[in-house]
Order: sequence, then C-alpha cells, then structure tokens
Amino acid sequence: MEPRTTDLPDDIDALKAMVFARDELVRKRDAQVVELQEQLSSRAIEIEHLKLTIAKLRRMQFGRKSEKLDRQIEQLELRLEDLQADEGATDMAAPLATPRARRERAGRKPLPDHLEREVRVHLPAEDCCPDCGGRLKPLGEDVAEQLEYVRAHFRVIRHRRPKLACSCCDCIVQAAAPTRPVDRGIPGPALLAHIAVSKFGFHIPLHRQAVMYARDGVEIDPGTMGYWMGSVSQLLKPLVDAVRRYALAGSKVHGDDTPLPVLAPGNGRTKTGRLWVYVRDDRNSASTEAPAVWFAYTADRRGEHPQQHLANFTGVLQADAFAGYAELYRGERIVEAACMAHARRKTHDLHAVRPNAVTEEALRRIGMLYKIEEQIRGKPPDERRRVREAQAVPLLDDMKRWFDATLTTLSAKSDTTKVIRYALNRWPALVYYCSDGRAEIDNLIAERALRGVALGRRNYLFMGADSGGERAAVIYSLIGSARLNGLDPEAYLAYVLDRIADHPVNRIDELLPWNVIAHLPSTARIEAVR
Repeated sequence: MEPRTTDLPDDIDALKAMVFARDELVRKRDAQVVELQEQLSSRAIEIEHLKLTIAKLRRMQFGRKSEKLDRQIEQLELRLEDLQADEGATDMAAPLATPRARRERAGRKPLPDHLEREVRVHLPAEDCCPDCGGRLKPLGEDVAEQLEYVRAHFRVIRHRRPKLACSCCDCIVQAAAPTRPVDRGIPGPALLAHIAVSKFGFHIPLHRQAVMYARDGVEIDPGTMGYWMGSVSQLLKPLVDAVRRYALAGSKVHGDDTPLPVLAPGNGRTKTGRLWVYVRDDRNSASTEAPAVWFAYTADRRGEHPQQHLANFTGVLQADAFAGYAELYRGERIVEAACMAHARRKTHDLHAVRPNAVTEEALRRIGMLYKIEEQIRGKPPDERRRVREAQAVPLLDDMKRWFDATLTTLSAKSDTTKVIRYALNRWPALVYYCSDGRAEIDNLIAERALRGVALGRRNYLFMGADSGGERAAVIYSLIGSARLNGLDPEAYLAYVLDRIADHPVNRIDELLPWNVIAHLPSTARIEAVR
C-alpha cells in the first residue's frame, strides 16, 4: 500500500532514507524474481528435453519388447515427475508480492460431461447493499469447476458465485472464491490426497496412476500431477515442521535411516540418498501421549545430518550402531540405547547359514529376554523397570559371562567371534533398557516406520532428484503419523488440504493427526500401527 502524503516526514534526510530502503527492498525482490525465473527456465528446458527423449524411446519401443528400454523410459518419466513437481513447489514458495506467471501448456481440456456434478452456491454474507443498505438483485455469476476425487469415482464440483447488484445504487456484491489447495488448479483436496497416498502410501508412480484414471475417462497428465504434488508438499511443510517439533520434544526417540536411490542429474545413473526417520512412541510404556513420526531426506549419510536433526533433542536415543550418532553421545544431553534386535539378527543370519551350538545358545538366551518383554508390554515405566531388574538383569549378566568364556574357545577371525564382539562392544547401550522403563529392548519401532519405504523402492525404483526425496519425506511424515494414530492417511490428508491454505500458521498444531480425530467420521478410523 502506498503511503499517504500525510504519513510522510517533512525531514529531507528521513525521506531519503525511506527512498533508499524502498529501493533496496525492490532490488532484493527483483533479484529473487530473476533467480526463480532462471530456475524455471532451466527446468522447462530439461522438461522439454525429457519429453522428446521419452517420445523417441517410445517410437523405438514400438513393435518390439525390451525390458532395458522399458526401464529407461520409466527412469526418465520419474525424473520428469520430479522436475514438474519442482515447478509446483517453486510457484508456492514465490513471494506473495510477485505475480505468478501462468504456466505455458496446451489448452486445458474441459472436464468430461459424464462425470457427476455437485453444485455449490456461494452467496455473499450480506443480505443488503453494504454501501447504502438497498435491496440486492441477481446480476449474473462466475462459475468455476474443480475436479474432485470421491472413493471409487470422480466427481466435478461446480462452484457458483452469483453476482448481486443493488437496486438503489451501482454496488455489486459477490461471495469470495473459495481457496484451493493448488493455486488456479482444478484438483480438489480429496483428489490430491488420493494421488499422494497412492504414490507414497501404496507406491504407485504418477504415470501408472494416469493410466488408472484414464480408464474412468479422466485424462490427467503425469506431469500435471507432479506439479500438484510439488505444490502440495510446499503447502504442507508448516504442518510437517509441527510434527518434527512434537516428535523431538519427548524424552525418548527412535532413530533409523534407509538408503534411497536417487537419479543423478547428467549421467543417467543413480546415487544413494538417505531417508532418516525419528519416531516418538511410548505406548508400550503406558503413555497416553500421541505417537508421531518425522522423516528427513539428505543426499548422503554423513554423521552431521543426525547431529543437526537432534541438535535440540534431550533424552534417550534408541538407534543402531551407526558411527554418525557417536558425537551425540559425548555429552550428557543424549543417552544411547542400542537395539537387541540387531544383535539377534546378526546371530540369526549366521545360524541360518552355518548353524552351531554357540549361535543356537545365543538365540535361546535372547529369546528369554523377549519373553519378559511380552509380559510387561503396555505397563507403566516403573513396573517395567522393576521386572527387568529382577528378571532380565540376571539373564544379561549370565549372558555376558558366557560370551566372554565362549570367546576364549573361538578363533579371533571367525564369524561367530565377530557376532559376539558386536554385542560386547555395545554392551552398556544394549542393557540400558533395564534401567529405564521408558526404553525398549530394540529399535523395531523405527524399523517398522521405514517398512513402507522399503516396499516403495521395489515399485518406483528411485527418486528423480534430491527434491523428490525431500517431498517424499514430507508426505511420509504425515502418512506415518496418521497411521500411528489410527487414522486413514487419505481421509486425514483430504481434511488437512481442505483447510490448511486458510488456516492460521500460528495455530498449525490444530491440524496434527491426534488433534483432528474428533472432527473426522468413524469411517476414517483404522487400527493404529504399533
């Protein structure tokens, strides 16, 4: 808003300072606009190149069957999806004062006539003219269609906004257009939720979803869906930040990571990114606090990443033996709790290949510890600690003595020795759970959170870019947190996307899964993941 002349100071130096400050603000904004335009231009060139390459490969594919060619086409389509999602994220991140240029595309096809139509009429809040109080009369209307997804079928929602004119003066009144999750986009919140959960919850790439939707007579270009996903991930970031703050605000967190293949730009090969997971879940120790999971993506597995993620965390970190966590344990801020399941898994893997009396006895002893955990699962921390001290500690002390004695009978280079030394080297962290009723015997809570990612890798093979990994972390965080709290992720995301654009950012916690359960129908409830 331009300042009025009455608001301007009379002092010349003050006026000059105001002009210089305004010029500096305009310069920074122009530089940001130029940078965004260059990014979009670069992406547009790469997108067109990928489209031409895919079209060329499809022509080569015609008339013959080649698994190698099929895989190459699929790789390029995934890269194209992530580039187009980048466009959506960039548009959403652009300054509000900067007008968003319309994307150049072929003319949008009209929505099919055979789809069910639901008409919603948005009337002005006032019954009379806001200027003179006169009677309002119809003066035409604006009509915009939005493609929505209702389970098992599509529906077109037609938003009608009648224009009303005052019969006494020239005032025209009309309801404001409802906010959409994607600026100027046709997808409704339920459709966006369905596409996101299909991709990240059920691991169906966008180009495969396009084929599925075409069977219903609705043609949605995979690139368009990619743009939508980029816009949605940008829109949901404040909510995911709230999930992160909550997940790391407890006194215990489970951490783990998994490789995520990512297409390296330029050479057509893949590199290995990393998806980190941090879970707050104390239900096994009778806690009534809501569980939550936060995912974070990084381009590599350097130890600085978990150190940065947990920079403000204080409490117990239950994780594997990754060396990158070591720096976190040097002070008194974070206590290490190891995973007995890792020790058991190494023993079991060796026993499956070369069974012997030592591995069999080790598995038996570890099994006895797990039987104790079954009895106290869901009990309060103090009771869990008392039972462990009375029953598990004697077994662990005896196991350590047996490990030490067994090592004297084995070759220092044998595989059995390596398995035993793995447990002994981490012994204080392995037995920590006995002194803290909040801690678990293992880190399976974090491993279960990553199970869906492992399944997804089999379907979409890799991410098209690092930005694709970051978007995946956003959606995984909300899908995983919804499931932990017994909510259908699709119903939850549809609820959030219908509201988040207009929701005050300082009240974003109101949209966290455990805070919206009461507002969702019973059909949105599922069995909570444990």
